[in-house]
Amino acid sequence: MTVISVDSPADTPSEPGGSGGAPITRDALTVLQPGFVGTSAPAWLLRQLAEGLGSVALFARNIESPGQLAALTAQLREVRPDVLVAADEEGGDVTRLEARGGSSFPGNLALGAVDDLKLTRAVAAELGRRLAVCGVNLNWAPSADVNSDPGNPVIGVRSFGADPELVARNTAAYVEGLQSAGVAACVKHFPGHGDTATDSHHALPRIDVDPDTLRSRELVPFRAALAAGSKVVMSAHILVPSLDPELPATLSPAVLTGLLRAPSSEGGLGYEGLIVTDGIEMQAIAATYGIERGTVMALAAGADAICVGGGLADEQTVLTLRDAIVAAVRDGSLPAERLADAAGRVRALAAWTAAQAGAGVAAALAQGADIGLEAARRALRITRADRFTPLDQPPFVAAFTPMANIAVGEGTPWGVAAELTRLLPGTRTATYRAADAEGDLAGFVARVLAAAGPSRLVVVVRDAHRHPWMAVALAAVVAERPGTIVVEMGVPQSPPTGALHIATHGAARVCGEAAAEAIVSAR
Repeated sequence: MTVISVDSPADTPSEPGGSGGAPITRDALTVLQPGFVGTSAPAWLLRQLAEGLGSVALFARNIESPGQLAALTAQLREVRPDVLVAADEEGGDVTRLEARGGSSFPGNLALGAVDDLKLTRAVAAELGRRLAVCGVNLNWAPSADVNSDPGNPVIGVRSFGADPELVARNTAAYVEGLQSAGVAACVKHFPGHGDTATDSHHALPRIDVDPDTLRSRELVPFRAALAAGSKVVMSAHILVPSLDPELPATLSPAVLTGLLRAPSSEGGLGYEGLIVTDGIEMQAIAATYGIERGTVMALAAGADAICVGGGLADEQTVLTLRDAIVAAVRDGSLPAERLADAAGRVRALAAWTAAQAGAGVAAALAQGADIGLEAARRALRITRADRFTPLDQPPFVAAFTPMANIAVGEGTPWGVAAELTRLLPGTRTATYRAADAEGDLAGFVARVLAAAGPSRLVVVVRDAHRHPWMAVALAAVVAERPGTIVVEMGVPQSPPTGALHIATHGAARVCGEAAAEAIVSAR
């Protein structure tokens, strides 16, 4: 394994593109959290770590197994022992550790449905333990968003729910559990991404709420998270005109420095920890400001770290952002003191994670590896119609599948077919998408029924209320086959339908396992 020395000159000034040894250049690298492609660290990443890069971001493309991940993080720490290794591991629908097979933990909506703070804390502690064992010490989770808009295309089951107080107490419990395992929590997406029908991966959402609503709804979970000691807050790429009519939160001094940092005596939240941006290459920022200008504006506004690499994951991106930061310091658009303050917060978090090494692992181990399945089972909400009869033969599973948002990704399997096949060998399944139903609903329903043949139908949906084709097709199938079993694996906004209706509050692997158990055992 190649080891690159971290020694470098400490005093010589550096121009953009020059030696990484100068303080300004090292600080510019320190505040970046870039991703990369591959399951081992490329030479360029090790080189930038030696030059001063403070963090590395991991995505599903970087993770094959716990052993491989532990080897990867060890490789990074041979070059920079204090590196922050971050991952977007929410559990539930958004998983990086288990993207290939589905998560062993239900997501936030399932935990919110149970609303048992001891359980939420235990799930987060066990998830944190697994991250820590693999060398990940910063988790971009949990989502503290209040899902006040049921049509939200990007939050949904990632939120604990629509009640601010429920979201607040579960967010705090999650933070406590995760950090008990020595992994820094990162609550997101400040000041709240729940009341929008726009996905900031694609465009800039606008949230038109008055200040009173913002304080009594969106900010409630963030206050609770800060009181619980969350080490990191992630900014949202959203426009909130009541806070700043021109700039999105990530780029807004009024939001980051005014609201988040300001003391409570001045109407702020008094937060002193690290602020990281959501992915700076997301279209809400990149399409309007570009990633270089957006990075500089975010740091000037009060952000301390720049997340990049979900889409742009190469050395040139790192060098481009580094040089943009250095140039901004030299031309005065980014005060050197602000950059130094940001880099200092990154180093302080790195020091905290180093001090926590091994903390809480024994306690988390005591929770047991099955805590995720226990939580998934408790989150089920089952409605039986009078006409329901138990399933005693292998069914046909029709998965009505929406397009996944970028945060979730298309590659992670979901549903109940695999688990039903294990419990009832001979189970058959087919996947159906919007294009299959387009223009000929009656023909689509006929094809589903023909594929099922005499087998009992199990229809699996995900956010049926957000997808008209799905809702209409489901109603038509149930009308033709009243004995149909329906499994809703998204937000259960629509009324229960079918002879047996199961709401899982998420599409994690354990949610499918719990639903399959419930289908087979229902009487």
